[in-house]
Amino acid sequence: MDRTEANTGTREVSGPLRFDEGALERWLQDHVDSFRGPASVSQFKGGQSNPTYRVDTPEASYVLRRKPPGKILPGAHAIDREYRVLAALGAQGFPVPRVYTLCEDESVIGTAFYVMDMVPGRIVWEAEFPGLSREQRAAHFDAMNATIARLHSYDPEAIGVGEYGKALGFVERQVARWSKQYLTDTDGGRVPAMDRLVDWLGTNLPADSGESRVIHGDFRCDNMIFDAEGPEVRAVLDWELSTLGDPVADFTYHLLMYRMPGGPNFSGLAGQDLTALGIPSEDEYVAAYCRRTGRDHLPHKDYLVVFCLFRLAAILHGIKGRLVRGNASSAHAAQMIERLEPLAELAWSEAQAARL
Repeated sequence: MDRTEANTGTREVSGPLRFDEGALERWLQDHVDSFRGPASVSQFKGGQSNPTYRVDTPEASYVLRRKPPGKILPGAHAIDREYRVLAALGAQGFPVPRVYTLCEDESVIGTAFYVMDMVPGRIVWEAEFPGLSREQRAAHFDAMNATIARLHSYDPEAIGVGEYGKALGFVERQVARWSKQYLTDTDGGRVPAMDRLVDWLGTNLPADSGESRVIHGDFRCDNMIFDAEGPEVRAVLDWELSTLGDPVADFTYHLLMYRMPGGPNFSGLAGQDLTALGIPSEDEYVAAYCRRTGRDHLPHKDYLVVFCLFRLAAILHGIKGRLVRGNASSAHAAQMIERLEPLAELAWSEAQAARL
């Protein structure tokens, strides 16, 4: 699958995800001061969890993100949480889209939704940042590194999200949460490597870090909008997995780009000539983050790599379950889930090599 082609732009809204566009337009007219119809609605190609739409009017464009219709797992697709963290971070000047309004009245389009700015720029879908010079790649990697370090610098209490999650026990809770979601989503089936990982993660759980920061949960290059002309992160997107938790675990998830291969199934850097590309090594990238956050190392890194790979595989397993249930939000869900078993096997190989 060509990830750039598969995820760039919009398409006609798919049947299960259609709604009354007239009702939406009337609601926006009453609740968003800048909104002036008429409006046309299309669906972004990318995105596997919360369906995301582009709303175009003669004067402006907006983005609508909604909870998917149909049967969903308890606690998933918390649109209100996304809205809350975007509003809090935007008030600090952190690069996120401006949010306008949250609608929890399901009678409008069938599920809760929120509306935010359409941020201009470009999304990079491949971890090697194709088409850039060595110097440009280095600058883009530095911009990503600085952005996640900035996110982890905020005191949750000081920015008004002190109750956004539990302060301690993040990794233990996350291991339990994703293990449970994998085991209980029977529509997705069973994967032998995932079964082994559930046991390994529970047996080797490290001591709690004691740190609590706002974490993104899915910090990757394709969840950012870069400036069209240079290495500036204009907006970080897709906050569905955000919470309060261990910033080192959040950064370690971001590091998975170094562990995953490229090619048709993954967008990773494993096996590539990073020096020729102008991309910092994993160690150099870690060192830059540590400098920015006042650390001398990443504690429990090997364990966290395995956990983060497992969690990503569990997310793909959830997509498989939604595909079976008929409420997958992307037309490419069937191709996405082809990555599930290879990713689970990669996680298991990292577990076997981990130094704990």
